[in-house]
Amino acid sequence: MDISSPQFWVAVLQIIAIDIVLGGDNAVVIALACRRLPEKQRNLGIFWGVLGAIGLRVVLIFFALNLLAIPFLKILAALLLLWIGTRLLQPEPESNGHNVDASTTLVGAIKTIIIADAVMSLDNVIAIAGAARDSLGLVVFGLVVSVPVIVLGSKLVMRLMDHFPVTIFIGAGLLGWIAGDMSITDAVSKEWVNANAAYLHWAAPACGALVVVITGKWLAQKAQAKRAAIVDLADDINKPL
Repeated sequence: MDISSPQFWVAVLQIIAIDIVLGGDNAVVIALACRRLPEKQRNLGIFWGVLGAIGLRVVLIFFALNLLAIPFLKILAALLLLWIGTRLLQPEPESNGHNVDASTTLVGAIKTIIIADAVMSLDNVIAIAGAARDSLGLVVFGLVVSVPVIVLGSKLVMRLMDHFPVTIFIGAGLLGWIAGDMSITDAVSKEWVNANAAYLHWAAPACGALVVVITGKWLAQKAQAKRAAIVDLADDINKPL
């Protein structure tokens, strides 16, 4: 993809947005893993932990880009992205702690960060592979640009999401948009779409975004209503006779 083309920079912005939206927990893991290190080693732990995690993610995305060339896998990945986007809009569970062991050694903290990031990065890998449009160079560039954004801006973004919930909907909608685009660029659908239904290049992403936002909001309302009913039932049971 040509670095001077608008499509290149749109894809880079999408990758950065994905990392911000889906990378909030990664910043928390970094903080927890390094909290017992001596003050002088914390910055080193954060630096090498993030560097190792990003390197591992590049390797995972490299395999994802190659696997997504297999027929029907992009369609399956698109369905997975729709689910991830919908999940993003669900209310937080009452117990939302991160079970991350803090290490007292620099090597231990780095290892914890890399392992935790690998476990938590499936959604990032699939989403970034879709946004990168088969370009590993674009993946690497987008991730390198996003590293300081993740490390320095994740807490700010999380506060922004707390104060302006529409930010969460925008992020979830972005995942739905990418899912819709992936579904029409699969090896089995790309040529047919180009020849017979070019309008799907904008209609499919738009529908993907709408599906995620509408379905996610509906499921979130159901979950909140169920939680409220359980609280009311518990209050009734605990009332004195």
